[in-house]
Amino acid sequence: MAEPSDGPASFWTQANALLPDSMAEPSDGPASFRTQANALLRKNLTFQRRNIMTNIRLVSFPVVLCLLLVLIQRLVDHELNKGDLKCGCKCINTKGDGQCKKECGIQYSTIKQAGTCAVLNPREWPPLLQIPAPQHRAVRTDFIPFNDLPNDSCRRIRSCPATILFTGSNHSLGEILVGNMVPNSFTQNYSDILGSLAQNVLGTASWPDSQNYLESAFFSDQPVYVVQRQCTGNSSFPVAIQEYSKTFQLDLSCAQGLFVWRNSSSAVNDELYKGYRTGNTERQINEIVAGYDFLNTNFNNFNVSIWYNSTNKDDARNELRSLVRVARSVNLASNAYVQFLLGPATKLLFEFIKDMPKPETEVRLDFASVLSTLFFTWVIIQLFPVVLTALVYEKQQKLRIMMKMHGLGDGPYWLISYAYFLCISSIYMLCFVIFGSVIGLNFFTLNDYSMQFVFYFIYINLQISLAFLVAAFFSSVKTATVVGYICVFGTGLLGGFLFQFFIEDASFPKGWIIIMELYPGFSLYHGLYEFAQYSLGTHGMRWIDLSDSKNGMKEVLIIMVVEWLVVLFVAYYIDQVTSSGSGKSVMFLFERFGKKHPSSSQRPSLQRQGSKVLVQMEKPDVSQEREKVKQLLLDPSTNHAIVCDNLKKVYPGRDGNPEKFAVRGLSLALPVGECFGMLGPNGAGKTSFINMMIGLTKPTTGTAYVQGLDIQTDMDGIYTSMGVCPQHDLLWETLTGREHLLFYGRLKNLKGSALIQAVEESLKSVNLFYGGVADKQAGKYSGGMKRRLSVAISLIGDPKVSLKRVSHFRKHQRPFKLTL
Repeated sequence: MAEPSDGPASFWTQANALLPDSMAEPSDGPASFRTQANALLRKNLTFQRRNIMTNIRLVSFPVVLCLLLVLIQRLVDHELNKGDLKCGCKCINTKGDGQCKKECGIQYSTIKQAGTCAVLNPREWPPLLQIPAPQHRAVRTDFIPFNDLPNDSCRRIRSCPATILFTGSNHSLGEILVGNMVPNSFTQNYSDILGSLAQNVLGTASWPDSQNYLESAFFSDQPVYVVQRQCTGNSSFPVAIQEYSKTFQLDLSCAQGLFVWRNSSSAVNDELYKGYRTGNTERQINEIVAGYDFLNTNFNNFNVSIWYNSTNKDDARNELRSLVRVARSVNLASNAYVQFLLGPATKLLFEFIKDMPKPETEVRLDFASVLSTLFFTWVIIQLFPVVLTALVYEKQQKLRIMMKMHGLGDGPYWLISYAYFLCISSIYMLCFVIFGSVIGLNFFTLNDYSMQFVFYFIYINLQISLAFLVAAFFSSVKTATVVGYICVFGTGLLGGFLFQFFIEDASFPKGWIIIMELYPGFSLYHGLYEFAQYSLGTHGMRWIDLSDSKNGMKEVLIIMVVEWLVVLFVAYYIDQVTSSGSGKSVMFLFERFGKKHPSSSQRPSLQRQGSKVLVQMEKPDVSQEREKVKQLLLDPSTNHAIVCDNLKKVYPGRDGNPEKFAVRGLSLALPVGECFGMLGPNGAGKTSFINMMIGLTKPTTGTAYVQGLDIQTDMDGIYTSMGVCPQHDLLWETLTGREHLLFYGRLKNLKGSALIQAVEESLKSVNLFYGGVADKQAGKYSGGMKRRLSVAISLIGDPKVSLKRVSHFRKHQRPFKLTL
């Protein structure tokens, strides 16, 4: 026995000890589903404990990325809050003694600095209409051929009117109302500049900011317009506005207002839609100021719908990135209706608009949310090559077929392997979210945690299923690793520099986006993109936001759930068809539902397989063995361990070469208790014969029976009573010899004290028990020690049939006996 180690048991050791392992004696028959699952889970936990440093490096990757985002955020904040962007200050000499006092405020600030200043008493600004620039105002075109619009020649001299559409159930009433909207002349009261401006209709082509502490129309290169029915020769109106101890001189320009009637609201909507086009550098091409539908408005009822330009509003995230100048459009309609009822002397004045007071603020850019989509795509999808290489490693090293040869069924393998990778992925994602939340990234703290849990849980399940599917097409760990990490970085870069543009482009067909999201990496990118966009706001994403038509998270979740189930099914199906020793045809699912297989008690022990007998001279002992097999196949009561019936293996010819006969019609009968050795030179077919017997390859014709079970159809049942020592040592490098035998002993249905005793006896029988060798990792064994461990694995559990491929014997190897 190995010496006890110092110190308390580790987490993995304690977790392993909690797993059920009954003290009952071994039961007859193959191990149950639960026993197989228990054995594989214990082995995986031990393997995980051996690779703790790999896990630490895996978890450190998102930690490093999150810390990098925090560092970048600090650097960005430092640059943004330098003097060029902070509120302006000035040294003021208030007492005349040469000493100055530093005062800060918006009156000492540039336009860039003003946004951060404290504003205790916000300025009152005249309300403005959003009016297109002269070169974009509506004119007659091929797609808008209305004769009441001006000719496009007005654009050359910048004299095109600002067009407003209107409709309703009463044409004459509509004409009256729009006639009351715009005055015929400009009025100005120098003692009350703001009040006089409210008497007029002012407009601008500049876009408003997200706040109104400084009206962008008065601080931009765009002119401010006065909308009138007709513009006279003198169409410039100078105005002086006192603001924050400064006087702004403005020259208001006249813009003619053109009100044109349309017969229906659909006609108005169609013209508005055709007059606007995104994607060009000038944003608008044939823009309308607004549209009014007075519906059923009459003397007793005022009912109006207003179309307005909301280009500068980002509805996709429910965030108002900039204000929208719509209030003045509503006031024009209301004022016109009041004058219609009470006369032109009565006016519903809209004197000013102003923002709320605010304290001094800092310029902030959530850089982490801006970059998080790309970075976090890399963080999450890097689990894909980890799972993929683990699966391909078992395939490359033939560990999967080795476990299958010792009785591990496909059901326990899939259940435990899938659950194992799911637990690792879940722990990884949990650490990722917790760490991101602890360091205060808005991407995690603002978005609803339940939504994040659902999204990440569905995706890691899809990713694991995809890894199982892709693993079927690789046989080399190096190739799988390269392809896996190409997918990691390629997905992030293609998502950030291609797919994201398609998401943000409203004109791009949504159907194509859905098709692209069938690639799981783009589904992940789109979901993270939605989280990132909502984290730029104030409340993040909530479940209610899924009802927003511009939110793509709902479709992403649906695609991932459906794809998860489909990929998992296809992966299992391909595994059953392509895995060695499965013995299942491409149509095995239909065969299962189409007919009922008889039980082992109802099935005859042996059946003669129709095959073509070689027409050639045979040696007498060969003919005698062939006749013996024929008789045994007719006798269902035979107790022979192995019966081979004209077993053949032919490899097809390549490059014009003839077919290669590896095994040429072998007939063989081995009774129980016999030790049989097969000798022959290289190329005689020994390895091909054993590979067919253990399910690595399928016979071309003929078959063989092991304990009455056909290797063509009952390989899973054969594995429960067979011990196999392959030609090459198929071992886990990080597991000890004792752990190997404990795992395979459990697969042979050994439990409790019987398992411990069988492991110790196996280790002693191959001279691996003493000197601490049993608790040494197999990767540190010599070639001879690995070979002895493979022999011990093949004999543990007292299999009824044991097969061993021997290349050559060494003098220091202990003799052993193969029992049939």
